[in-house]
Amino acid sequence: MYKIGDVVRCIVTGFKEYGIFVKIKDNYNGLIHISEISNSFVHNVTDYADIGEEIYAKVIDVDDISKHLKLSIKNINYKLDGKEVSESNKNGFLPLKEHLYIWINEKLGEINKDN
Repeated sequence: MYKIGDVVRCIVTGFKEYGIFVKIKDNYNGLIHISEISNSFVHNVTDYADIGEEIYAKVIDVDDISKHLKLSIKNINYKLDGKEVSESNKNGFLPLKEHLYIWINEKLGEINKDN
């Protein structure tokens, strides 16, 4: 069903110090190992996603028997659309772009709560 190179939509279900666990449709589960989270040093995997958050990840290995995927969020816009990050966007303003939608929604929630 899934193949290496596919980008899949996932729901974050848990964390361990070594990675992020996700649920994918069709009863598949996946792991984004800490080494597949960022090209930079990862201090804490929980800095990259929240439980229940929908993210995108690229398939790097498939086990159809156990319905398990090994995934990566390196070099893709994992919070936005799952598309490849261009070489020029791997640093710079990309972290701001990735968090802008989250920050806007948090602020709107605060505003609506106060009204």
